[in-house]
Amino acid sequence: MTALMLNYLNNGFLTEAKSIWDTILNSSHTPSVYLITELINVYGRMKHFNEVTEIVQQITSRGFDFSPQIYKVAICCLGKEGQLDLMEKTLREMVSKGFMVDSETWNSYVVYYSCFGSLKEMEAAYCCLKKSRILIEEEAIRAMSFSYLKARKFYRLGEYLKDIGLGRRNVGNLLWNLLLLSYAANFKMKSLQREFLNMIGSGFYPDITTFNIRALAFSKMGLFWDLHLSIDHMKHEGVVPDLVTYGCIIDAYLDRRMGRNLDFCLGKMNTKDSVQVRMDSYVFEVMGMGDFHSTAELFLEFRKWNDWSYEDLVSVYLKKKYRSNQIFWNY
Repeated sequence: MTALMLNYLNNGFLTEAKSIWDTILNSSHTPSVYLITELINVYGRMKHFNEVTEIVQQITSRGFDFSPQIYKVAICCLGKEGQLDLMEKTLREMVSKGFMVDSETWNSYVVYYSCFGSLKEMEAAYCCLKKSRILIEEEAIRAMSFSYLKARKFYRLGEYLKDIGLGRRNVGNLLWNLLLLSYAANFKMKSLQREFLNMIGSGFYPDITTFNIRALAFSKMGLFWDLHLSIDHMKHEGVVPDLVTYGCIIDAYLDRRMGRNLDFCLGKMNTKDSVQVRMDSYVFEVMGMGDFHSTAELFLEFRKWNDWSYEDLVSVYLKKKYRSNQIFWNY
């Protein structure tokens, strides 16, 4: 009966599947968690949310010992589909029955409010998680931070990150990098530098995302000396530049018609390396892609990434710029 029901579900015969489900439920058989999970997820994908809540009621009213697992499945199903009111109701019902809400469920709860709710609702969900004394995990941190970034609420992002605690090491440099990004986005260069020094002073080692956040800000502000120092610092720390780093340098020089001086900076880097992008993608939400990077992406569509070196890309890009702008580059 279970196999037949799953076959009906996977082929869209919901009426027949429901008939078998009712038979199983009213028999002496105990349905498996796997079967109930499949049933809930299919109904969720097909937007039959009332059926999802009905299944939860049917299971919990019979007192099965796996009821907390079914609540968890339903909360995730409703959250993924953006049904925040139903998700909230299901969570409250779970708590009212005395079931413990685990870390994964609380963090998913925050993620779904970050994806589908307002900033106010998201922050309220985060407060609920804090009151539960459960630690916010990386996925929820990223989801909330991305919501702040999309809304360009950089000050609130900074306050949120400090509330989490910048000393946390189980998420690597994520918290520090997001804080640096909140300053770089508004070009608060003194604050950016101060927090970068605080990051190092706290025992964290800058990675490619850290350096690229700073390089993007330096490039857009035309701070060539700081850009050069950052490249030297990368070399000292053993952090290999990626496509974003090269783009920061090339865009800074070409935008200010200083192409003849490119060798001064690129000479410090191994331009024979294969092209890579290793920076965390959330940075693009705020800082965008420079002209070199976006043009390089088009070039790379026609050949495999590992077929290109940075030297190849720079050469092709400069020829393109020369033809379009009739500017002579000494490269």
